[in-house]
Amino acid sequence: MELDPLVLSRLQFAFVVSFHAIFPVFTIGLASYIALLHGLFFTTKNPAWDRLSLFWTKVFAVVFGMGVVSGIVMSFQFGTNWSNFSQASSNFLGPMLSYEVVTAFFLEAAFLGVLLFGRGKVPQGVHLFAAIMVAVGTFISSFWILSANSWLHTPAGVELVDFRFHVTSWSEAIFNPSFPYRFMHMAVASFLTGGFVVAGVSAWFLLRDRDPEANRRALSMCLWLLLFLAPTQAVIGDFHGINTLEHQPTKVAAMEGHWETSGNVPLLLFAIPDQEAQTNHFELAIPNLASIILTHSVDGEVPGISEAAPEEQPPVLIVFWGFRVMVGIGLLMIAVALTGLVLRRKGRIYDQRLFLKGLTAMIPMPFIAVLAGWIVTESGRSPWLVYGMMTHAEGLTPSLTGPMALFTLIGYALVYGVVFYAGIYYLTRVVRNGMLPEEERETTDENFKRPMRPMSAAHTPFDDDVDPVRS
Repeated sequence: MELDPLVLSRLQFAFVVSFHAIFPVFTIGLASYIALLHGLFFTTKNPAWDRLSLFWTKVFAVVFGMGVVSGIVMSFQFGTNWSNFSQASSNFLGPMLSYEVVTAFFLEAAFLGVLLFGRGKVPQGVHLFAAIMVAVGTFISSFWILSANSWLHTPAGVELVDFRFHVTSWSEAIFNPSFPYRFMHMAVASFLTGGFVVAGVSAWFLLRDRDPEANRRALSMCLWLLLFLAPTQAVIGDFHGINTLEHQPTKVAAMEGHWETSGNVPLLLFAIPDQEAQTNHFELAIPNLASIILTHSVDGEVPGISEAAPEEQPPVLIVFWGFRVMVGIGLLMIAVALTGLVLRRKGRIYDQRLFLKGLTAMIPMPFIAVLAGWIVTESGRSPWLVYGMMTHAEGLTPSLTGPMALFTLIGYALVYGVVFYAGIYYLTRVVRNGMLPEEERETTDENFKRPMRPMSAAHTPFDDDVDPVRS
């Protein structure tokens, strides 16, 4: 069977990006939470905030390390698999990626060392400042990366001359039409991810009576945050969808499974899109609702997928169901946040075991939603690498063969498997040994060891001869 280098290269990049995306989306929100915990301890001197900040800094160290390792490979792929695209877009993407390194990565790297290893060695104010700078650095990094990615979807401020993009307006290119909506959508997704992970882990600790004072504070704080952010994300998503309808109508049509341009478009709850026949099977729909959501009018007209030539249509089945997974999890998040509000009013937010178990089960949900969202976004752009200007086939490395692409894909999968296994192992250790009861903490404080290397910041601060806390 002939190996298609284009298909394999797209699979490889999709795998690497999907694996990498789950780490920044968590660390962005978690970094801000850690900075808040440091600020609360600095102002109140309550040791519960200090215990929380110490524990979540360990988690941050592991996840940040996994994100750095998994992200390095992506820049290599531009040269190995997408050399035509790299050469064509170098005038814009080259400076954008360097801005991210100079303004964000160096900032994070410098202050991350103080955050991880400065506890007890630098004044509390300096430690707090380091935590804030790490949080700021994560947002600066996401600014440049999302701007560059958004430009691929809504290219602006450039002209294509002799198969090379030339920047005509940096402000238009950086602040391209989809960037504000995608940046807000991703920022809120990061806080939602961090909030649900912290809430889920805090609930897990409460079920095991681990440091109830600190974890009640953490759970209460997160549930207030989720109660506000989960509905906000739905509103931002609505604005983002309207913007996408304006600039990428075929993507929206694929998300809705809508084949022919028309008004009074129903919202499909279930369907099996058949791209070859350009129709759907087994439809279950709510009349007119898609028109209302997308155009804010009952009879609003929505473009159909068939407006694009068959070779310019995205893979409808993937986009259609990826969108429904993302929206479904978003609605589940809102339901969980509202349940928390009801239980809070009844005074049962900390002792309702079924709710606490539900929060623990929700830990992977935001990551699945983020992956589904990226699949919708990137697959919905297909076959365009730079929307309307350059296809994936045009951006591929001419000398790349199928076996070469398959070899690197397998290699990345194996290496990332090792990285993921090691990361999960460390995270499991951190969580299982975290938030010790007061009496155990007092007995083991004398065995505290200051970390001497980056990954050791994630280790539990105990000698091997001390039994870890039992869950």
